[in-house]
Amino acid sequence: MKRFFTFLKTELKLSVRDMNMVIFAIIMPLVIFIILGIIYGTKPAYDGADYTFLEQSFGAVSAIAICASGLMGLPLAVSDLREMKILKRLRVTPVSPVFVLGVELAMYAVYCAVSLVTLSAAALFWGVRLRGSLLAFLGSWVLTMLSTQSIGMLAGGVAKNTKQASVIASILYFPMLIFSGTTLPIEVMPTAMQKIVSFFPLTQGLTMMKNTFLGISTGSVLLPIFVMVGVATLCAGFAVRFFRWE
Repeated sequence: MKRFFTFLKTELKLSVRDMNMVIFAIIMPLVIFIILGIIYGTKPAYDGADYTFLEQSFGAVSAIAICASGLMGLPLAVSDLREMKILKRLRVTPVSPVFVLGVELAMYAVYCAVSLVTLSAAALFWGVRLRGSLLAFLGSWVLTMLSTQSIGMLAGGVAKNTKQASVIASILYFPMLIFSGTTLPIEVMPTAMQKIVSFFPLTQGLTMMKNTFLGISTGSVLLPIFVMVGVATLCAGFAVRFFRWE
C-alpha cells in the first residue's frame, strides 16, 4: 500500500502542476454552477415544482467532473506514461496493470470528490438542499464515477500512443458531455434520441443521481445499476487483459 500511495502522490502532484484537470474537473463545474445560480437563484425548476432549478441541476453539474476526469483525463494520463517509456520501465518490476490503472483511477476519483465538495459548498449559498437520501445519492455518484472511469481505463490501456488516446478520448468525451444530460437536458431531446442516449452509462448514472438528490421514485433502479456495474466490470477487465506496456 505504501508503494501505491507514493505513486499516487507523485501522479497527483504532476497532474495538479499541469492544471488541465484542475480547470476541467473542478473549476469548470463550479463556474457553471455559479452562473446557473446567478441566473436562476432560488427559482423553481418549473411552475408548481417542489424543488428549485439548481437542485434539479446539481446532479448534472457534478457529472461534468466525472465525464472530464474519466473520459478525457484518465486515458491521456495512462498514454502519457506509455509514451514517456515509464510503463516500459515498470514492466520489469512487480508492478501489474491493475496497480497502474488503480493509481490513475484513484487520482481521478480524488478530482471528482473535490469537485463534489466544492459544488456542495457553493450550493449552500443558494439554499440548495438534498431532498432525497444522502446514501442513495452518494451510491449513484460512486457507480456513475466507476462506470465512466472504467471506459477511460480501457481507452488508455489499449491506445498505442497519446495521439491515439486523444482521438479516442475526444470521441468518447464530447458526445457524452453533450447528450448524456450534463449540458443538454434529456427531456428536450427527441424521443428517438432519448432512447439512443439511454444506453450511455453516464446517462443512466446522471438520471439516478438526479432522482436520488430530489427524492423522486421512478420504480426499479435495477436496470441502471446493472448497466453501470456491467460496463465497469467489462471495461476494467478488458483494460487489464489488453493493457499495453509499450
